[in-house]
Amino acid sequence: MAVVKELLRAESDGTLSFGDYTLDAKTKLDGFEFQGDIYKVKTFAEITKLEKNGMFVYESVPGTAVENFKAEGGEVSFKVSAPRDVQFTLELEADSEYVVYMDDVNVGDMKTNLSGKLSVSAELEEGKSIRIRIVEK
Repeated sequence: MAVVKELLRAESDGTLSFGDYTLDAKTKLDGFEFQGDIYKVKTFAEITKLEKNGMFVYESVPGTAVENFKAEGGEVSFKVSAPRDVQFTLELEADSEYVVYMDDVNVGDMKTNLSGKLSVSAELEEGKSIRIRIVEK
């Protein structure tokens, strides 16, 4: 999987791709318009963060490359890659239950906290990506 050298790009299928974990220094892109919303990404080896209209959407430690990110109708899906294991956090509905899938395997139910954050750990290695799908119950 390739990192997103543009830092943030719109895909032809209506999804977003973002993040470049190969960067040594924090790099950001602000004011990216997509489907009527304004996005901002900050990314480098240690962290990748995406905001939509000034609100938190996604954060990973360490940094990641995310492809085909889509969030709608109680479901979030994307492919993620990084050089090593990663933890990512998503902003979802507060105090709600979700089913988490990795490469189409149900890895369990998780509940968001009162602020709507859901944190997931994934085992990754350089050159490989996994498909994440999180569905509200």
